[in-house]
Amino acid sequence: MATSNEKNTSTLLQLSLLSQYCIPFGNFIFPLLIWSSKRQESQFVDKHGKQALNFQLSILLYSLIFVLIAIPTAVFWLYNLLKTVDFNEHHIEINNLISSQNISGLIILGLVAILLTAIIKIFEFILIIYAAYKAANGQEVSYPLTIKFIK
Repeated sequence: MATSNEKNTSTLLQLSLLSQYCIPFGNFIFPLLIWSSKRQESQFVDKHGKQALNFQLSILLYSLIFVLIAIPTAVFWLYNLLKTVDFNEHHIEINNLISSQNISGLIILGLVAILLTAIIKIFEFILIIYAAYKAANGQEVSYPLTIKFIK
């Protein structure tokens, strides 16, 4: 059974993940500071800290993969778009801007990658709030699709 202090510390640790929306890399810095200062004192806080950091590292990895897929496909799309633009004397004429040859599997892959990145960020926000709620109630948390970088 977790003490009130352990619950509060774990809740603060989980909510500190939201600092990423105000401070770059705050989702790594603040939980790491809280976890490293309290992990020796409490096994409950230690478990929450490991879960939070592993979750953030996993989200970073997934986001990087999706962005690395989306950027080259966007460049490819822009390149194909510029090939279809005709620069005549005083006006720009766009020939067949939306044709079957411009929409390829790579473009669809890029759009799916962008969509998945957005979905991951939405679920991340929801899961952080849920984990903070569980921590406040003295329950352990286990984020889905988390790679255990810190054991």
